[in-house]
Amino acid sequence: MILSPLWLPVTLAAALFQTWRTAMQQRLRGQLSVNAAAVVRYFYGVPVGALILALYLALFGGGLPGLTLAFLGLAAAGGLGQILGTNLLIMSFGFRGFAVGTAYAKTEAVQGAILALVLLGERISALAWCGIAVGVCGVLWLSLAGKARSLGEVLRATVQPAALCGLSSGFFFALTSVLIKAANQALPGDDPILRALVTLVVANILQTCMQGGWLLAREPDQARAVLTTWRSSAPVGALSACGSACWFTAFALAPVALVRAVGQVEIIFTLLFSRFYLKEKPSAAEILGVLVVVLGVVLVLAGR
Repeated sequence: MILSPLWLPVTLAAALFQTWRTAMQQRLRGQLSVNAAAVVRYFYGVPVGALILALYLALFGGGLPGLTLAFLGLAAAGGLGQILGTNLLIMSFGFRGFAVGTAYAKTEAVQGAILALVLLGERISALAWCGIAVGVCGVLWLSLAGKARSLGEVLRATVQPAALCGLSSGFFFALTSVLIKAANQALPGDDPILRALVTLVVANILQTCMQGGWLLAREPDQARAVLTTWRSSAPVGALSACGSACWFTAFALAPVALVRAVGQVEIIFTLLFSRFYLKEKPSAAEILGVLVVVLGVVLVLAGR
């Protein structure tokens, strides 16, 4: 596969948008339920995604590709996988294992590489595999700093409910990446970025219908709250759409394994936000973890 040089800056932008969205989404805690907070991402993301698609068409031309049943099925499956991954991650927090759940969810980079190999036939070099493993170790170190003092403790933590939910969450996020790429490939046309933006809009519409329908049936009061909290909810949806547009584009331009591996810099952005916005001083363990993640990304790029 010939890689477009655009995939790297787009992946970094995706990680940045995701970190920014997560920071803003904290404002919704206490205002919306878990399902309502998730619907916000899709419901308010649809118009922004449609606007991005319209701007792309205006700037670069082209026409909308025809939607096939195979594409719609893959987009729906990918959207459902993201919903399940998000809910499982939140469930892991319910077991009082925020750090553990988050850490094991980040194994999506390894799980994504394996799924992409099995389902899409994507192959990467041995050096890139090494970089993915190093990066995941760095993320685990950062997430579990102060929570586990030895490899044995990390392994024992794997059987905790929080870790099991985190691992399952990582699996569904990884599966979502593969399904979204497959949906992109199922669309006709020669422009992978245009196909990615179409996939984004359709997936967000389907996600709004799926989780929004559940919300209307089970939590009608929260469905109304999604509308009444628009001032704080709309920016979250906008950032989510921008982030997903970048992720979907990166998946279209490069192997899933490389995108997910480089996307681990999200945790570095989180620490930078903590340092320069919240004025929190990083510990020596956090600095070491950042260096390990960076080393993993460098190995991935060197082996691409």
